[in-house]
Amino acid sequence: MPISVFFAADPKLWPRYRAPLTEALAAAGLDAALSAAAPEDPASVDYMIVANGGVVEDFAPYTGMKAVLNLWAGVDKLVGNPTLTRPLCKMVDPAMTESMVEYVTGHVLRHHLGMDRHIANHSGEWLHHTAPGLARSRGVTVLGLGELGCACARMLACLNFRVTGWSRSPRSVPGILCLSGAEGLDRALAEAQILVLLLPFTAATENLLDAGAIARMPAGAMVINPARGALIDDGALLAALDSGHLAHATLDVFRVEPLPADHPFWAHPKVTVTPHIAAETHPETACLVIAENIRRAEAGQPLLHVVDRARGY
Repeated sequence: MPISVFFAADPKLWPRYRAPLTEALAAAGLDAALSAAAPEDPASVDYMIVANGGVVEDFAPYTGMKAVLNLWAGVDKLVGNPTLTRPLCKMVDPAMTESMVEYVTGHVLRHHLGMDRHIANHSGEWLHHTAPGLARSRGVTVLGLGELGCACARMLACLNFRVTGWSRSPRSVPGILCLSGAEGLDRALAEAQILVLLLPFTAATENLLDAGAIARMPAGAMVINPARGALIDDGALLAALDSGHLAHATLDVFRVEPLPADHPFWAHPKVTVTPHIAAETHPETACLVIAENIRRAEAGQPLLHVVDRARGY
């Protein structure tokens, strides 16, 4: 009997994922029946594919399910669901990591080099006095040293930025000053002339960048957030931008998406809004990760990238 795979993510994603998923499952040697239609018998489903949410809220009827496979890196909308008791796997895809590294590196360089003032300069004034210093003189802090955070930190270190990384639990990354815990966070923020947020969203990280944390950053610092909108206290961020303590914020993620048209971020001269594009999931590569996890489960091997429910990621 074919393996039953239920694509229970947003139905709008199905046209993009149907062909690459079919091909990836076949290439993995799996005899799979793939469908985006709700099954008549939920107990018959072997694997469910979601996207940090989807068409299923009650997982209890899926009694035969072996794993839930997420298309996104974030799982904050799933980990608190008490009906989801089967293994939950997050997406760790090299293409997603590559995309995030490009986004973060591009915007760190943009802020370090002061590119905005030249791009927007149509005054005829020769702004020679705005030449930047060298990367080695700039402190960049990456909050979050998971797959994405480590990759970004390593790339920035290769460009000679003075990189500090912080995580809730101790980590070691060659060439990076790695800190952890409350005291480590204070030091990491103090080093953050440019702050990059790459933490998961959990109860422990919500509003991590609040007024107190921002006050510990150097005057004139800049913030880049391609992780989760709720990591930042929006009011505190706007107040720090208005006061001049922070020079700019580049934001790719928000508490409500799409960002409402009347949100003050849109009109603020010190805020850059990008439409959640930093680490788009690429179907062609993400489907290979999904298929490999199903192959491993069917072969009795451990699943990859299983979420730690206690930590929330």
